[in-house]
Amino acid sequence: MREYVFVLLVAMAATYLAVPAAYRLALRVNAFTAVRDRDVHTVPIPRLGGLAILVGYAAATLVATRLPFLHQVFATPKLWGVLLGGAVVCVIGAIDDVVELDPLTKLAGQIVAAGIMAFSGIQLFSVPFLGVTTVLPAPVLAILTILTVVVSTNAVNFIDGLDGLASGLVAIAAATFLAYSYWISGQFDPPNVFTSSTFISAALLGCCLGFLPHNFYPARLFMGDSGALLLGLLLAAALISTTGAVSPAQVSSNPVAASLLPLVVPAAILLLPLLDVVLAVIRRTRQGRHPWTPDAQHLHHRMLRIGHGHRRAVLLLWLWAATAAVGSIAFVFIDPIPAAAGLAGALVLATLLTRFLPKISVPGHRPGPLPDRTSAGP
Repeated sequence: MREYVFVLLVAMAATYLAVPAAYRLALRVNAFTAVRDRDVHTVPIPRLGGLAILVGYAAATLVATRLPFLHQVFATPKLWGVLLGGAVVCVIGAIDDVVELDPLTKLAGQIVAAGIMAFSGIQLFSVPFLGVTTVLPAPVLAILTILTVVVSTNAVNFIDGLDGLASGLVAIAAATFLAYSYWISGQFDPPNVFTSSTFISAALLGCCLGFLPHNFYPARLFMGDSGALLLGLLLAAALISTTGAVSPAQVSSNPVAASLLPLVVPAAILLLPLLDVVLAVIRRTRQGRHPWTPDAQHLHHRMLRIGHGHRRAVLLLWLWAATAAVGSIAFVFIDPIPAAAGLAGALVLATLLTRFLPKISVPGHRPGPLPDRTSAGP
């Protein structure tokens, strides 16, 4: 675990130190999130933070190749494929941050990045379902891999609507998946805690923690599409690496838990962004609009309408994400009854705070106009 902590700290420090350079570059190329009627910010904000995140992840990767134990993870080209795929999708997002690409071009870039990862070996070789590990035909597995990457990248992009929201949610997901992946890999025969999924989770967590001080309200720099797409791809890479290699028996000795948890845990860790995507697609298609058409109906918009301020809306959405993520992996680590009791208690607490805080406490600042910073349409 010490090497993972070191990787996390390297990613965090490199990302934090790279933000000023990304900020200056955004000023130079005029990459700003303009002020619109539905935005909270009152002045244009630079938005090339994804480049700093890429620097942090690349630094963590290079350092890991020199560590005594983690270097063995680089025996295959998997992690180099993740880095290259991340660079591709980050560059596509950075171009969009400057000149605003059309949605189909961005989608093509995401598919290319996912294809690079799949070609390097990051793909779903099997799917654990109903207590057994199912091996599907290679073309189906490749399609599922690319679909997972595309859904994850757009889910993070959709939820990136308030200062610090997306980076905080991804940090929670990465921390949860770090614990889950580390424990699962310890159940291998023979045990081997040095895996690509655990490394990606540790580096991703470090990148988010390094970026958050610059991005939490009031943000000095937005991650932009360059950051949202990169974080989504890295999260998908960690998920794919574990889900495609895990046996249900490694997750739990309980037959019911072993049948459900291998798929429930990854879905729960990504629950909030996925829910926002599903609701947006349903809402927009029912209205006869394209799924990528922007609107002011995202989950964070609804939190502001309830009466929460900017910071409090973000913190409460973090709480909901942590409840789903930590609540799901609790069933892996402890007995079902206390795990269910803890999850129920956390859900009640999150519900009460969301519903009643606006009635008993002022938000700390006026919510202002409803935000929608997904400039490319999500």
